[in-house]
Amino acid sequence: MVIDFTKMEGLGNDFIMLDDMDGELGKMGYAALAKKLCDRRFGVGADGIILALPSDSCDIGFRIFNSDGSEAEMCGNGMRCFAAFVNARGLLSQSRFKVETKAGTIVPEIIEDSGGGVTQVCVDMGEPVLTPRNIPFDVEGDRAVGVPLTAYDREFAITAVSMGNPHAVIVVDRLTGDEPVTFGPSIETYPLFPEKTNVEFVEVVSPSEVKMRVWERGAGETLACGTGACATAVATHLLGLTGREVTVGLKGGDLAITWNESDNHIMKTGPATLAFEGRVRVSL
Repeated sequence: MVIDFTKMEGLGNDFIMLDDMDGELGKMGYAALAKKLCDRRFGVGADGIILALPSDSCDIGFRIFNSDGSEAEMCGNGMRCFAAFVNARGLLSQSRFKVETKAGTIVPEIIEDSGGGVTQVCVDMGEPVLTPRNIPFDVEGDRAVGVPLTAYDREFAITAVSMGNPHAVIVVDRLTGDEPVTFGPSIETYPLFPEKTNVEFVEVVSPSEVKMRVWERGAGETLACGTGACATAVATHLLGLTGREVTVGLKGGDLAITWNESDNHIMKTGPATLAFEGRVRVSL
């Protein structure tokens, strides 16, 4: 099968965007397709594939499969790219719309389109989930803030948050940059996270700014993670280290995160950039 695709990136977190409104790609199997297309030597290369699909409950449907073929519930950087892709392809005409995901309804809004392939998108990420059993994180209590966990003989304090997908946020005195690769795999598969977890290592610069490095479940270290940035903003606020408006500095650039006190929703604003478009012949 010959497939038309669009390659996009959000702060270096890159995705292959696919239109499957007619369901033809689904016949190939999305997991196998993701592994084939995301291979950086023998495929297009990406952290994952994202599919635009029909929806009975929202304006459009969204599914994301990581480069290893596993399906994620949601992806913040991917959602910004999805919104720009849907708009540019003409699948929806409005700038603000409802998207059905496995993490629930997400509402992105295109706030600026430069016409040069870079689009600023603000995404209403909904409310963070803090109850451990719903993250899921197998500890007792109403919240999991500063829970001790040992990986490779080093003890960390974990604050667990779900943004529709699980996150383990760890504040360190100073980031070296080696933390994701050194400790990420062990924490991702830690038995207390029955569905595995994304892992964020965070250095607090000021009450309004943090630096973050991430190990993503099913993808490894990436340059950025939108849901991870949201989880980080929540965790550092719960720890009393930041306010409700935080700039999260990632390897790929900055995201602006606001945790609204009025409705408990998290707003995430950042770029979505067109890398290139093409056609690929796939045989599975």
